[in-house]
Amino acid sequence: MVTHMFVVEILLFLSLLAFIVKAQEPAILDITKYGAKSDADISGALSSAWKEACLSSTSSRIVIPPGTWSLSQVKLIGPNKSPVELQVQGTLKAPIGQLPNKDGEWITINYVNYLEISGGGVFDGQGTEAWTRNDCHKNKNCAKLPLNLSFNFINNTYIHDVTTKDSKNFHVNCISSHNVKFQRFTISAPDESPNTDGIHLGRGSNITVIDSIIQTGDDCVSIGDESTEIHVENVTCGPGHGISVGSLGSNVAEKDVNGIYVKNCTFLSTVNGVRVKTWPSAPARLEVKNLHFEDIIMDNVSYPIIIDQEYCPHNLCNLKDPSYVKISNIFIKNIKGTSHYPEAVTLVCSRTNPCVNVQISDVDLTYTGNLGPTTTKCANVNPTLSGKLNPPICAKTTGAQSS
Repeated sequence: MVTHMFVVEILLFLSLLAFIVKAQEPAILDITKYGAKSDADISGALSSAWKEACLSSTSSRIVIPPGTWSLSQVKLIGPNKSPVELQVQGTLKAPIGQLPNKDGEWITINYVNYLEISGGGVFDGQGTEAWTRNDCHKNKNCAKLPLNLSFNFINNTYIHDVTTKDSKNFHVNCISSHNVKFQRFTISAPDESPNTDGIHLGRGSNITVIDSIIQTGDDCVSIGDESTEIHVENVTCGPGHGISVGSLGSNVAEKDVNGIYVKNCTFLSTVNGVRVKTWPSAPARLEVKNLHFEDIIMDNVSYPIIIDQEYCPHNLCNLKDPSYVKISNIFIKNIKGTSHYPEAVTLVCSRTNPCVNVQISDVDLTYTGNLGPTTTKCANVNPTLSGKLNPPICAKTTGAQSS
């Protein structure tokens, strides 16, 4: 029999639990309360809300309501005392021309712990006009165009259910950061947009990109040096240049890359699929190891699988000396689909540091054109092969062989 005292105790417990939950709810900091208006630059209002959130001893949620908002440029710098959520419900629009401060970043978030970005909104870089002025492929002194989102020294961060659109340069830089997750993250730019890498990662660890769509004019995800435990899973890439580790080796200060996982991804008419690229005749002597490329669909991909240790775009280097980057423990498994060009698999490793422990199994790539049979190109590598292999991988295993 349930006693009155027991009921009272349950009610008191539920009331206490409700109080605790309510106490944990974040304070709402709506930018309109800080003077934001739809017909004016909101950088001041956003900065004020951010400053209050960082100083708060309890969690805060900065809200950018539905609608279209102009944002000239903003730097949101920590540290923060408690968790902060930036909830973007509307569309933020960057200036079409140059930014007030020409430092190459539209929205910068630095030195934050326990950050969440959400809300279903859009970061619109309005880059169409700027792309016509991008001549960096031939001009080393080209003007630096701004990227949409720059994250530096952020930890324990969850970025989800938002879109970055038409960035003038990279969509996202995430540098020197740890325990960061991108989920249901959409990147949108046409294939003719130059240098619009989707997400560039470097000098970080435990970074996950999952359940996302990346459409861009350059690498969907690019991974730089000193990257550890990077997971890219259930991502659809295309258009774009694929998912790249590198380029690496051009800077003597570069550090090792260890633990890259690209799994359950789909590439749609991309230039490359999965790629590792290092510079020849370059000073760095780092190691790249433990790379896993598994369960991937290639749909009309120009070059589905590439290890290129003679990476030298636009003749910016020479092949006199080899790459000194050492590559080992690469696992390529269950890669299926179609190739736009005959050379479906390229494994060109360094003649000084041949690739070690390359394991390839169950690759089925069909060339859909009429330029001859599907081929592979291999140099300085002796992979371990198993399962169905179409085309045959590295049929010859000595010297700079092709098959």
